[in-house]
Amino acid sequence: MIFVIDFAIIAVCGVALWWSANLIVTGATHIARRLGISDLVVGLTVVAFGTSAPEFGVTIVAALSGHGNLSISNVTGSNIINLGFVLGLVALIKAIKISRSSVRRDGVMLIIITALLYIFLLDYNLDHWEGIVFLGTLIIYNIYLIRNGKVKVEEIDRQTFKPSDVFKLVLGIALIATSSHFLVNSAVKIAGELGVSEWTIGQTIIAFGTSIPELATSLAAVVKGRHGMSVGNLIGSNLFNILGVLGLSSIIRTMTVDSSAILNLYILIAFTIIVVIIMRTGRKISRVEGGMLIAINLAIWVLSFMGIIG
Repeated sequence: MIFVIDFAIIAVCGVALWWSANLIVTGATHIARRLGISDLVVGLTVVAFGTSAPEFGVTIVAALSGHGNLSISNVTGSNIINLGFVLGLVALIKAIKISRSSVRRDGVMLIIITALLYIFLLDYNLDHWEGIVFLGTLIIYNIYLIRNGKVKVEEIDRQTFKPSDVFKLVLGIALIATSSHFLVNSAVKIAGELGVSEWTIGQTIIAFGTSIPELATSLAAVVKGRHGMSVGNLIGSNLFNILGVLGLSSIIRTMTVDSSAILNLYILIAFTIIVVIIMRTGRKISRVEGGMLIAINLAIWVLSFMGIIG
């Protein structure tokens, strides 16, 4: 019975994380516009952080609780889901055209950053100075995008500021913190009940829950006929997860993982390279390739629960 309750708590927390992320984005965006901050800066900071708020909430709560494996596997698992399940699902609905910059700039950058995460974790720790490197890289990369005029900002809600926006922002942050706390506690219990590692739970169930905002955003883009928007958003989200979420979290507290992290990072690097190659081939992701990405994602989950890579 307790086992079922923990799964129910995770499901509810996943929905709460998605809702709270929307509250943060809406409230913070309106406040920023009221302060005269440009759409470009809002898109690169408020919107980017808002959609990754679930990952950040879970990552920092798990880190502060001493569950480093859960912290980092949540981010790596979210990145796999974004490139596998979410991108694959969008491609299944309609083949996605790929821009040159998505491959040559953002795709290559994602491979490099993922490889850097692997290098940083060779000693099984993500230290404060490594977090500073990640965060500094994120700032420099955004400056580069702005100066070269190659950044595409997500849709910004231009609704005028209302006093309730402050309440939305505060409520969103409070919900993120509360949901993350209960989600992490239930995840640890489930890992114990199933006899699987915290890394496995973080990379599958928890990662799926924190990836709901990206899934919702991508599906909304498909409904609006903006299929190409998904690729840039998902790659951008993956970059922010590593550079922003892990960067900020490791600055707050050093995170420690076990040896299973190394094998899983090999898999994440390989999967990222596969996705970039697919994007490079014919400059599109076909329905067949979308199905293949989902299949690879599911295979990783199965191998994780079997204990082969978890």
